[in-house]
Amino acid sequence: MSSSKHVVVGSGAIGSAVVRKLAAAGKKVVVVTRSGSGPELANVQRVAADAGNAARLCELANGADVIYNCVNPQYHRWPTDWPPVARALLAAAESSGAVLSTCSNLYGYGPVNAPMTENTALAATGTKAKVRIQMWQEALELHNAGRIRATEARGSDYIGPGAQSLLGDMVIPRILAGKSVRVVGNPDVEHTFTFTEDMATTLIAIGSDPRALGRAWHVPSSLSMTQRQTVNALAATAGVATPRVSSVPPFVLSAMGLFNPQIREFKETDYQRERTYVMDSTAAQNELGLTPTPVAKVLVAVIDGYRAS
Repeated sequence: MSSSKHVVVGSGAIGSAVVRKLAAAGKKVVVVTRSGSGPELANVQRVAADAGNAARLCELANGADVIYNCVNPQYHRWPTDWPPVARALLAAAESSGAVLSTCSNLYGYGPVNAPMTENTALAATGTKAKVRIQMWQEALELHNAGRIRATEARGSDYIGPGAQSLLGDMVIPRILAGKSVRVVGNPDVEHTFTFTEDMATTLIAIGSDPRALGRAWHVPSSLSMTQRQTVNALAATAGVATPRVSSVPPFVLSAMGLFNPQIREFKETDYQRERTYVMDSTAAQNELGLTPTPVAKVLVAVIDGYRAS
Protein backbone atom coordinates (compact mmCIF):
# COMPACT_ATOMS: atom_id res chain seq x y z
CA MET A 1 0.00 0.00 0.00
CA SER A 2 1.34 3.41 -1.00
CA SER A 3 1.92 6.01 1.69
CA SER A 4 1.75 8.88 -0.77
CA LYS A 5 -0.52 11.78 0.11
CA HIS A 6 -3.06 13.24 -2.29
CA VAL A 7 -5.07 16.42 -1.62
CA VAL A 8 -8.38 16.72 -3.45
CA VAL A 9 -9.96 20.17 -3.31
CA GLY A 10 -13.69 19.91 -4.02
CA SER A 11 -16.09 16.97 -3.65
CA GLY A 12 -18.60 17.33 -6.44
CA ALA A 13 -19.07 14.56 -9.01
CA ILE A 14 -15.44 14.84 -10.18
CA GLY A 15 -13.75 15.40 -6.83
CA SER A 16 -15.65 12.53 -5.25
CA ALA A 17 -14.74 10.22 -8.14
CA VAL A 18 -11.06 11.15 -7.75
CA VAL A 19 -11.25 10.46 -4.00
CA ARG A 20 -12.87 7.06 -4.55
CA LYS A 21 -10.29 5.99 -7.12
CA LEU A 22 -7.35 7.12 -5.00
CA ALA A 23 -8.73 5.44 -1.87
CA ALA A 24 -9.31 2.21 -3.80
CA ALA A 25 -5.64 2.32 -4.84
CA GLY A 26 -4.60 2.57 -1.20
CA LYS A 27 -3.55 6.22 -1.30
CA LYS A 28 -3.78 8.54 1.68
CA VAL A 29 -6.33 11.19 0.69
CA VAL A 30 -7.22 14.56 2.18
CA VAL A 31 -10.42 15.99 0.70
CA VAL A 32 -10.95 19.70 1.28
CA THR A 33 -14.35 21.39 1.05
CA ARG A 34 -15.95 24.37 2.72
CA SER A 35 -18.37 22.10 4.62
CA GLY A 36 -16.08 19.17 5.29
CA SER A 37 -18.10 16.89 3.01
CA GLY A 38 -16.81 14.13 0.77
CA PRO A 39 -16.79 10.33 0.51
CA GLU A 40 -16.51 8.54 3.84
CA LEU A 41 -13.84 5.95 3.15
CA ALA A 42 -10.83 4.37 4.77
CA ASN A 43 -7.66 6.42 4.27
CA VAL A 44 -9.75 9.52 3.50
CA GLN A 45 -9.54 12.54 5.79
CA ARG A 46 -12.29 15.11 5.26
CA VAL A 47 -11.36 18.69 6.13
CA ALA A 48 -13.55 21.79 6.27
CA ALA A 49 -11.58 24.73 4.90
CA ASP A 50 -11.89 27.70 2.56
CA ALA A 51 -10.09 26.81 -0.66
CA GLY A 52 -9.33 30.51 -1.13
CA ASN A 53 -7.33 30.63 2.11
CA ALA A 54 -3.77 30.21 0.83
CA ALA A 55 -2.19 29.75 4.25
CA ARG A 56 -4.60 26.99 5.22
CA LEU A 57 -4.31 25.25 1.86
CA CYS A 58 -0.50 25.35 2.08
CA GLU A 59 -0.73 23.76 5.51
CA LEU A 60 -3.00 20.98 4.26
CA ALA A 61 -0.82 20.35 1.19
CA ASN A 62 2.37 19.93 3.19
CA GLY A 63 3.95 16.61 2.22
CA ALA A 64 1.52 16.00 -0.64
CA ASP A 65 2.49 14.36 -3.92
CA VAL A 66 -0.43 15.73 -5.91
CA ILE A 67 -3.07 18.44 -5.43
CA TYR A 68 -6.23 18.02 -7.50
CA ASN A 69 -8.20 21.16 -8.32
CA CYS A 70 -11.77 19.87 -8.52
CA VAL A 71 -13.36 23.08 -7.29
CA ASN A 72 -16.66 24.07 -8.88
CA PRO A 73 -17.82 27.60 -8.01
CA GLN A 74 -21.35 28.59 -8.91
CA TYR A 75 -21.47 29.33 -12.61
CA HIS A 76 -22.37 33.00 -12.26
CA ARG A 77 -19.69 33.62 -9.63
CA TRP A 78 -16.61 32.48 -11.55
CA PRO A 79 -15.10 35.98 -11.97
CA THR A 80 -15.23 36.62 -8.22
CA ASP A 81 -14.81 33.14 -6.71
CA TRP A 82 -12.15 31.57 -8.93
CA PRO A 83 -9.21 34.03 -8.62
CA PRO A 84 -8.57 33.63 -4.86
CA VAL A 85 -8.93 29.85 -5.12
CA ALA A 86 -6.59 29.68 -8.10
CA ARG A 87 -3.98 31.78 -6.28
CA ALA A 88 -4.26 29.62 -3.17
CA LEU A 89 -3.80 26.44 -5.20
CA LEU A 90 -0.70 27.86 -6.89
CA ALA A 91 0.72 28.83 -3.50
CA ALA A 92 0.02 25.36 -2.12
CA ALA A 93 1.66 23.70 -5.13
CA GLU A 94 4.74 25.89 -4.76
CA SER A 95 5.12 25.50 -1.01
CA SER A 96 4.61 21.72 -1.02
CA GLY A 97 6.27 20.79 -4.30
CA ALA A 98 3.16 18.76 -5.16
CA VAL A 99 1.96 18.45 -8.75
CA LEU A 100 -1.12 20.60 -9.42
CA SER A 101 -3.58 18.59 -11.52
CA THR A 102 -6.48 20.80 -12.57
CA CYS A 103 -9.94 19.81 -13.76
CA SER A 104 -10.87 22.20 -16.57
CA ASN A 105 -13.07 22.53 -19.63
CA LEU A 106 -13.16 23.68 -23.25
CA TYR A 107 -14.46 27.22 -22.70
CA GLY A 108 -11.11 28.80 -23.53
CA TYR A 109 -11.32 27.81 -27.19
CA GLY A 110 -14.53 29.69 -27.92
CA PRO A 111 -16.55 28.98 -31.10
CA VAL A 112 -14.72 26.56 -33.39
CA ASN A 113 -15.21 25.09 -36.85
CA ALA A 114 -13.27 21.87 -36.38
CA PRO A 115 -12.69 19.27 -33.66
CA MET A 116 -10.82 20.85 -30.75
CA THR A 117 -7.32 19.65 -29.91
CA GLU A 118 -4.93 20.86 -27.22
CA ASN A 119 -3.32 23.03 -29.91
CA THR A 120 -6.54 24.91 -30.67
CA ALA A 121 -6.01 28.57 -29.82
CA LEU A 122 -7.37 29.84 -26.50
CA ALA A 123 -9.19 32.59 -28.32
CA ALA A 124 -12.48 32.86 -26.42
CA THR A 125 -13.57 36.32 -25.30
CA GLY A 126 -16.37 35.47 -22.87
CA THR A 127 -16.09 36.39 -19.20
CA LYS A 128 -16.01 32.83 -17.86
CA ALA A 129 -13.69 31.68 -20.62
CA LYS A 130 -11.21 34.42 -19.76
CA VAL A 131 -11.18 33.22 -16.15
CA ARG A 132 -10.18 29.70 -17.18
CA ILE A 133 -7.61 30.96 -19.70
CA GLN A 134 -5.96 33.16 -17.09
CA MET A 135 -5.86 30.33 -14.57
CA TRP A 136 -4.03 28.05 -16.99
CA GLN A 137 -1.65 30.75 -18.22
CA GLU A 138 -0.67 31.68 -14.66
CA ALA A 139 -0.09 28.05 -13.74
CA LEU A 140 1.91 27.46 -16.91
CA GLU A 141 4.02 30.55 -16.29
CA LEU A 142 4.98 29.30 -12.84
CA HIS A 143 5.59 25.83 -14.21
CA ASN A 144 7.91 27.15 -16.91
CA ALA A 145 9.74 29.20 -14.29
CA GLY A 146 10.39 26.01 -12.31
CA ARG A 147 8.36 27.16 -9.32
CA ILE A 148 5.57 24.58 -9.58
CA ARG A 149 4.69 21.45 -11.53
CA ALA A 150 1.33 21.81 -13.27
CA THR A 151 -0.91 19.99 -15.69
CA GLU A 152 -4.56 20.29 -16.74
CA ALA A 153 -7.31 17.95 -17.93
CA ARG A 154 -9.96 19.45 -20.18
CA GLY A 155 -13.31 17.78 -20.62
CA SER A 156 -16.46 18.59 -22.51
CA ASP A 157 -19.96 18.71 -20.98
CA TYR A 158 -20.24 15.96 -18.39
CA ILE A 159 -22.39 12.89 -18.41
CA GLY A 160 -22.52 10.61 -15.40
CA PRO A 161 -24.32 9.97 -12.11
CA GLY A 162 -24.51 13.14 -10.02
CA ALA A 163 -23.08 15.37 -12.74
CA GLN A 164 -24.40 18.82 -13.48
CA SER A 165 -25.17 18.04 -17.10
CA LEU A 166 -27.18 18.97 -20.15
CA LEU A 167 -28.30 15.35 -19.98
CA GLY A 168 -28.87 15.29 -16.25
CA ASP A 169 -31.74 16.06 -13.90
CA MET A 170 -33.84 17.80 -16.54
CA VAL A 171 -33.62 14.84 -18.92
CA ILE A 172 -32.89 11.41 -17.41
CA PRO A 173 -35.85 11.23 -14.96
CA ARG A 174 -38.21 12.10 -17.83
CA ILE A 175 -36.69 9.37 -20.01
CA LEU A 176 -37.19 6.83 -17.22
CA ALA A 177 -40.78 8.03 -16.71
CA GLY A 178 -41.61 7.63 -20.40
CA LYS A 179 -42.17 11.35 -20.87
CA SER A 180 -41.10 13.71 -23.64
CA VAL A 181 -37.75 15.45 -23.26
CA ARG A 182 -36.63 19.01 -23.88
CA VAL A 183 -32.92 19.69 -24.30
CA VAL A 184 -31.00 22.96 -24.23
CA GLY A 185 -29.81 23.91 -27.70
CA ASN A 186 -30.04 22.18 -31.06
CA PRO A 187 -30.82 18.48 -30.48
CA ASP A 188 -29.36 17.48 -33.85
CA VAL A 189 -25.75 18.69 -33.83
CA GLU A 190 -22.89 16.42 -32.77
CA HIS A 191 -21.62 17.08 -29.26
CA THR A 192 -18.90 15.41 -27.22
CA PHE A 193 -19.82 14.39 -23.68
CA THR A 194 -17.18 13.49 -21.10
CA PHE A 195 -17.91 10.70 -18.62
CA THR A 196 -17.22 11.90 -15.08
CA GLU A 197 -15.22 8.76 -14.28
CA ASP A 198 -12.98 9.37 -17.30
CA MET A 199 -12.22 12.89 -16.09
CA ALA A 200 -11.25 11.50 -12.68
CA THR A 201 -9.06 8.82 -14.24
CA THR A 202 -7.31 11.41 -16.40
CA LEU A 203 -6.68 13.78 -13.50
CA ILE A 204 -5.02 11.01 -11.52
CA ALA A 205 -3.01 9.80 -14.51
CA ILE A 206 -1.60 13.19 -15.47
CA GLY A 207 -0.87 14.00 -11.84
CA SER A 208 1.48 11.05 -11.58
CA ASP A 209 3.05 11.00 -15.04
CA PRO A 210 6.05 13.32 -15.60
CA ARG A 211 5.31 13.28 -19.34
CA ALA A 212 2.04 15.10 -18.67
CA LEU A 213 3.52 18.10 -16.89
CA GLY A 214 3.47 21.56 -18.41
CA ARG A 215 0.68 20.61 -20.81
CA ALA A 216 -3.08 20.45 -21.03
CA TRP A 217 -4.76 17.18 -22.03
CA HIS A 218 -8.18 16.39 -23.43
CA VAL A 219 -9.99 13.69 -21.50
CA PRO A 220 -10.59 10.57 -23.63
CA SER A 221 -14.33 10.69 -24.28
CA SER A 222 -16.17 8.02 -26.24
CA LEU A 223 -19.60 9.61 -26.40
CA SER A 224 -19.83 12.00 -29.34
CA MET A 225 -23.36 12.10 -30.69
CA THR A 226 -26.24 14.50 -31.04
CA GLN A 227 -28.36 15.10 -27.97
CA ARG A 228 -31.27 13.35 -29.70
CA GLN A 229 -29.13 10.29 -30.45
CA THR A 230 -27.85 10.24 -26.88
CA VAL A 231 -31.36 10.49 -25.42
CA ASN A 232 -32.49 7.65 -27.70
CA ALA A 233 -29.50 5.54 -26.65
CA LEU A 234 -30.21 6.20 -22.97
CA ALA A 235 -33.84 5.17 -23.46
CA ALA A 236 -32.78 1.96 -25.22
CA THR A 237 -30.33 1.21 -22.41
CA ALA A 238 -33.08 1.74 -19.85
CA GLY A 239 -35.47 -0.48 -21.81
CA VAL A 240 -38.09 2.24 -22.15
CA ALA A 241 -39.84 3.77 -25.14
CA THR A 242 -37.96 6.30 -27.25
CA PRO A 243 -39.13 9.74 -26.06
CA ARG A 244 -40.06 12.70 -28.18
CA VAL A 245 -37.16 15.17 -28.12
CA SER A 246 -37.45 18.91 -28.66
CA SER A 247 -35.47 22.01 -27.80
CA VAL A 248 -36.26 24.36 -24.94
CA PRO A 249 -37.46 27.57 -26.66
CA PRO A 250 -35.07 30.51 -26.23
CA PHE A 251 -37.79 32.66 -24.65
CA VAL A 252 -38.33 30.00 -21.98
CA LEU A 253 -34.62 29.97 -21.15
CA SER A 254 -34.63 33.76 -21.00
CA ALA A 255 -37.59 33.72 -18.62
CA MET A 256 -35.92 31.08 -16.43
CA GLY A 257 -32.78 33.20 -16.40
CA LEU A 258 -34.65 36.05 -14.75
CA PHE A 259 -34.89 33.94 -11.61
CA ASN A 260 -31.90 31.62 -12.00
CA PRO A 261 -28.48 33.28 -12.45
CA GLN A 262 -26.89 29.98 -13.47
CA ILE A 263 -29.26 29.64 -16.43
CA ARG A 264 -28.75 33.31 -17.26
CA GLU A 265 -25.06 32.56 -17.79
CA PHE A 266 -25.81 30.03 -20.54
CA LYS A 267 -25.84 32.81 -23.12
CA GLU A 268 -22.04 33.11 -23.19
CA THR A 269 -21.74 29.49 -24.29
CA ASP A 270 -24.79 29.19 -26.56
CA TYR A 271 -22.47 28.33 -29.45
CA GLN A 272 -21.53 25.07 -27.72
CA ARG A 273 -25.09 23.81 -28.00
CA GLU A 274 -26.12 25.31 -31.33
CA ARG A 275 -23.30 24.03 -33.56
CA THR A 276 -21.11 20.96 -33.83
CA TYR A 277 -18.95 20.79 -30.72
CA VAL A 278 -16.44 17.94 -30.84
CA MET A 279 -13.29 17.31 -28.80
CA ASP A 280 -10.31 15.30 -30.05
CA SER A 281 -8.49 13.36 -27.31
CA THR A 282 -5.97 11.57 -29.52
CA ALA A 283 -2.98 13.01 -27.65
CA ALA A 284 -3.91 11.54 -24.26
CA GLN A 285 -4.74 8.20 -25.82
CA ASN A 286 -1.60 7.91 -27.94
CA GLU A 287 0.96 9.56 -25.67
CA LEU A 288 -0.29 8.58 -22.22
CA GLY A 289 -2.07 5.35 -23.05
CA LEU A 290 -5.42 6.48 -21.65
CA THR A 291 -8.63 4.99 -23.03
CA PRO A 292 -12.22 6.20 -22.72
CA THR A 293 -14.94 4.15 -21.10
CA PRO A 294 -16.97 2.51 -23.90
CA VAL A 295 -20.25 4.26 -24.72
CA ALA A 296 -22.37 1.29 -23.65
CA LYS A 297 -20.80 1.28 -20.17
CA VAL A 298 -21.28 5.05 -19.84
CA LEU A 299 -24.98 4.74 -20.68
CA VAL A 300 -25.48 1.91 -18.19
CA ALA A 301 -23.71 3.87 -15.45
CA VAL A 302 -25.95 6.89 -16.04
CA ILE A 303 -29.19 4.90 -16.01
CA ASP A 304 -28.15 2.79 -13.02
CA GLY A 305 -27.08 5.89 -11.13
CA TYR A 306 -30.43 7.60 -11.58
CA ARG A 307 -32.41 4.47 -10.78
CA ALA A 308 -30.45 4.05 -7.56
CA SER A 309 -30.89 7.66 -6.46
